[in-house]
Amino acid sequence: MRGTVQPLRCDGGGGDGEGDFEAEDFFWWRSLPEFDGTGVGTTKAGKVKAATARKRVVREMERLAAAAAESLDEVRHRLLTYRPGDLWVPAGGLAKQDTDIPRVITLLLLGFTGVGKSSLVNLMYSVLGRSCFVPFAQSSSQADKDGHALCLEEHNVLRSMKNGFCVFDSPGLDYDRISDGLDEVSEWMEQGVRHRQPCRGYSSSSSPSTSYSTAPASATANCFMHRRVNCAIVVAGLSELHKSLISGHLQPLDATRQLFHHPSIRETCSESLSRISSNSLMAKSSSSSSSTDDGPILVLTHGDELTAEERIKTRVTVCEYLGLPETAGVYDVPTVNEFSGWYANEFDPVTGYAVAEMIYRALVVADRSHPPKSGMKECLLAVISWVMCTLAAFFAFLSCCCSKLAKMNRDHQKTR
Repeated sequence: MRGTVQPLRCDGGGGDGEGDFEAEDFFWWRSLPEFDGTGVGTTKAGKVKAATARKRVVREMERLAAAAAESLDEVRHRLLTYRPGDLWVPAGGLAKQDTDIPRVITLLLLGFTGVGKSSLVNLMYSVLGRSCFVPFAQSSSQADKDGHALCLEEHNVLRSMKNGFCVFDSPGLDYDRISDGLDEVSEWMEQGVRHRQPCRGYSSSSSPSTSYSTAPASATANCFMHRRVNCAIVVAGLSELHKSLISGHLQPLDATRQLFHHPSIRETCSESLSRISSNSLMAKSSSSSSSTDDGPILVLTHGDELTAEERIKTRVTVCEYLGLPETAGVYDVPTVNEFSGWYANEFDPVTGYAVAEMIYRALVVADRSHPPKSGMKECLLAVISWVMCTLAAFFAFLSCCCSKLAKMNRDHQKTR
């Protein structure tokens, strides 16, 4: 296995030049007054319960930095060797063989247009693929003239034929058509998803002429395997939410809260994340916040576009508005695209570890929320119900035919 990744590599692979990176770019929280600075991993706060929200965020970022130095390769190895059900734990008196565990775990990225879902997929490729080549996600999808995706896209971020999980990138929802977007999200969560499945297109730039919901596209999507969504990951743009708070135009924040608390998403992520503390993710990591509400994982992107003060203040405010802890199931990752792409493992191990831990946490949630298998009794009841419905439809059709024949007979008798 590759050597342990160091906490920071400030140069771009050796030498001085334009590719150099500053420590402040990656350890941004250390410029905040809440960070003591007398030692790595220490803050001015003494106890967790007495710490403010800002200090808890600083402590969480220091935890990720310390864990990145020791455990990044270990978490990556666990993801590369993961198989569905590896993180399953007994619950409800059911044995593992009685649990409906799919062959591939499906993680679904959800968010509004421009929040950085494709950038997050690119980060996953960079961290897990361990290669400088990043196949930018948005270039492989069917898109409209503005570059907005029009279909679901399945990504094998491990680049492995034996991958135990896949990540689905979804088209961005439109703030002005949030109701329609949430209806389609409900369909994905309840009915499942397919690779290249056409979407109705809720981006404001979409039009009937650019819609990807055509019969050929649907036929193509039906050729791919149908997958049940096992865990949802909500992606929100921290920079956009910051502008929303500054301007007082809270539509993006309200829409994000509606998406995060949507019943279909929370039912799928029914397993409480409070049972998944950070120290259970990696024993070598220091403990983190121990509780959070039931719900999806939240990923905040584009935070690198803000100052350190704006970044932590917006994160605390958004988490408070959404009603979830600032450090449990919440991850702050920067933006990566074809113009500013970098190798997250080497240059920013904190982000690399955060992405790996986020995926690992999602797999824990997925493995702890598998439904039980349908037994013989359930199958028999389903067959009986199907037979009864068929008979009911047949007799209804027969009754309709008899009624029409009787009416025709009465009309014939009257004309005689």
